[in-house]
Amino acid sequence: MRPLLILALLTAAAPAVAAAQGADTLWTRREEMIPMRDGKRLHTVFLIPKRASEPLPFIMIRTPYGADANATPGYLARPWKELADEGYIFVFQDIRGLYKSEGQFVMNRPPRGAGSTASDESTDTWDTIDWIVKNVTPNNGRVGMLGISYPGWTTAIAGLDPHPALRAISPQAPMGDAWMGDDFFHQGAFRLSYGLEYAWMMEASTDQSIIPNIGRYDSYDFYRSFATLGELAKAVGAEAWPTWRRYVEHPAYDSVWQNRSAPRYLTHAKVPTLTVGGWWDQEDKYGPLATYAALERSDSAHRSYLVMGPWFHGQWSGETGDSLGNIRFGSATGTEFRQKIQAPWFAYWLKDKGDGHFPEARLYDAGANQWREFDSWPAASGTRKNLYFRADGVLSFDAPTATTGNDSYLSDPAHPVPYRARPIELTYDPRGSRWRRWETEDQRFVDGRPDVLTWQTAPLTEDVTIAGNIVAKLFASTTGTDADWVVKLIDVYPDSITTAGRARMGGYELMVMGEVLRGRYRRSFEHPSAIPANTVQQYTVDLHQQAYQFKKGHRIMVQVQSTWFPLYDRNPQTFVPNIFLATPGAFKAQTHRIYRTRTQPSHVEVNVVAP
Repeated sequence: MRPLLILALLTAAAPAVAAAQGADTLWTRREEMIPMRDGKRLHTVFLIPKRASEPLPFIMIRTPYGADANATPGYLARPWKELADEGYIFVFQDIRGLYKSEGQFVMNRPPRGAGSTASDESTDTWDTIDWIVKNVTPNNGRVGMLGISYPGWTTAIAGLDPHPALRAISPQAPMGDAWMGDDFFHQGAFRLSYGLEYAWMMEASTDQSIIPNIGRYDSYDFYRSFATLGELAKAVGAEAWPTWRRYVEHPAYDSVWQNRSAPRYLTHAKVPTLTVGGWWDQEDKYGPLATYAALERSDSAHRSYLVMGPWFHGQWSGETGDSLGNIRFGSATGTEFRQKIQAPWFAYWLKDKGDGHFPEARLYDAGANQWREFDSWPAASGTRKNLYFRADGVLSFDAPTATTGNDSYLSDPAHPVPYRARPIELTYDPRGSRWRRWETEDQRFVDGRPDVLTWQTAPLTEDVTIAGNIVAKLFASTTGTDADWVVKLIDVYPDSITTAGRARMGGYELMVMGEVLRGRYRRSFEHPSAIPANTVQQYTVDLHQQAYQFKKGHRIMVQVQSTWFPLYDRNPQTFVPNIFLATPGAFKAQTHRIYRTRTQPSHVEVNVVAP
């Protein structure tokens, strides 16, 4: 939810800007406490170009991370350079209850109900825009909004009831649904390390001056040292944080989470909307896809557009984007986005520049290293095909014919599979963290673990290009009464690949997409139920979407496991009403079986399109 990139930019950009002669003479800085309809005032900072020759539109960013830190010429010099060069009045605002703004902060504040006179993020945006177009002159009467992560969410919410002056928005990496697939839960599985550390950072103080401190370098050891979530919460004082209490009191997908789900109420693009996300966004990959899908259902006016690049969370805003971890893309995808997509988008809607012809969906295919354009997304063309699990670790487009067969493993909560190679630093460790790139790390670090099952194809004889939804259908049983199912779709590089001057890539296992389902929610996310022991059940694990080409000579691999720690909490594997309240005795090792027969054909479904 919070882009680590922004923290880096604030420190990295400052020396370069300080060295630039006269950089601070280009802008006039102005601060205001803008009144809202309920009387609360929100701290707002303006950067106004001194050399403007005509009335300019506004670019507004509403943030929980400190308007003062954002409103500097140094900050504009990198993430928003192209927009600054074009000429806008920049507006940065502390959202309600944080930093210098009045009121009470509420994480992902739900929208007010119909007829309510209360304030929410939408009304605060409306009131701010109404004030600035009347009181900051000269301006051309048009406002654009953008933001990444939490500011991406506030941008999306601005479209719920937009002010007439709001002409274009770009929610980027917005947290669409924090329970279903973004920051705090994924399909029922609690995002342990991120959920705890983010709530700690946001709610232990009003200005993020208190940061997580665990006293261990390897967070795997820290989280594993607590037998239960209750013991962990007590040790760090999490019970005092409203968001942690929300986890404990509302572990299922009830109205508390549904009311915070932007895709559930953003059902119409009332203003032109450019939704942006990254295929390897380690925080909010679900949000952009779900937000775009919700808007697209009724987009007869063609106002909703999508961009997905080969990026981690927010990478497109301040980096060249030519690589992520060990993966190289062959071009500066971040620079291309800022120069060729984002800048023209706002220039058209706010300044009437250009022809306004924008692709419906522009997606980067990191297998082929090229941008692809689609008239609709998910792709309307293609053939749905299944990658079936077969005997001896074989993955095949041919369905199994055997009448019996399964693969099994012992899943032990006492020895969970790490989600990345250890040591696992704190999410936002000031000493440095690999959090941004973990999704592209070589998955061979779990090869050989008896609690990770693997199936793979033979080397491909031709390119296989997928574009659209990816869904795993597992037929599985457990000796317990609850279980998590982690499914990873992986591109295995040829052993013969050669790379000069960089990490050896022969046999590299790149996770194209991965996701988890908590078994108790197999039938209903709102109403969990125990799994009948030793009984085959069908589980649908939504891996969301991708546009990716598996090249000739590569292999396609699928891995299945039941722990992904400490990114996700440990399932006790014994059904309890609320895992946050589970006792140590509930955590038991259990044997899980994945079936691969003619009548129980576990598989991953993909949409195969022409290269």
